[in-house]
This record gives sequence, C-alpha cells and structure tokens, in this order.
Amino acid sequence: MTSSPVRDLIVGLFVFVSLGAIAYLSVTLGGVSYGGPAEMELISSFDEIGGLAPRSQVVIGGVKVGQVDSIVLDEDFRARVTLKVDASLQLPDDSSAAILTAGVLGDQYIALEPGGSDELLGPGDEITFTQSAIILERIIGKLIQNIGGGGESR
Repeated sequence: MTSSPVRDLIVGLFVFVSLGAIAYLSVTLGGVSYGGPAEMELISSFDEIGGLAPRSQVVIGGVKVGQVDSIVLDEDFRARVTLKVDASLQLPDDSSAAILTAGVLGDQYIALEPGGSDELLGPGDEITFTQSAIILERIIGKLIQNIGGGGESR
C-alpha cells in the first residue's frame, strides 16, 4: 500500500491544527493572562464564601470588572478574598462586596456595589462592607425543621 503526498499533507495539516487547538485551550483554561489592562488588588473578608473559587468573576452592575485571585483563611477564621479588578475603576472606599449565585444552581461570583464617599479605594485596600454567601442547604434545612417542628401533637 502506497501513500500519496496529498494524503500525507492533509493528515499533517490536521495534526498541526489539532495541536494548535489543544495548546490554545490549555492556555485559555489555565488562566494565563495576555497582559491586558492594568489590575488593582483589593481585599475583602467574608464569614462564608460557599462555592466561591479563584478565578470567579467580579462584577459591577452585571459587567465583569475582574476576578478572584486567591482565597485564604485569616487569623480570625474568616475567608480573606483577594480580588484583581480593573485599575481604572474609581471605587469609593465605602463600596460593598456581596457573594451572589448566577441562577438557581449556578456559579458564585462577587458583586461590587459602589458607595457614595469622596475617598477612593487604592491598590491593596480592603472592602469592609461585605455580605457572605447564602447557603441553600442551610435555608432548606431550617425550613424543613420549622415545618416539622411547627405541627401540633394530638
């Protein structure tokens, strides 16, 4: 069985394009930055972060302005979340951060709500007004407990 040069060329191009696609997906899913807009680091602490993870979105009014960089436990046993947001944002120092869920069972993200202060947050500053994640399992458990314990004994 002989191979033709045209078939060899087509197979070679297919392999080359496939490797390029795999490399592109690896870089994209790996979170490698292309050196886009300058970023500013902000800190917030939460009592409960739920399913929030590094690389979760940070949004203002539904528009992505950054992402979660890291999550660590601080000395007060609270989740200390480091955010990387667009450095051009002019966020007042009384802004708030809340952990919300996209849809009923979707991913969790941080929503920033700008405040009204004249002072602005700078790199490394902390957002002090925070709202922790709502854990659906706890709410359902409390509801079931209240329903089960609320009946009259006969």
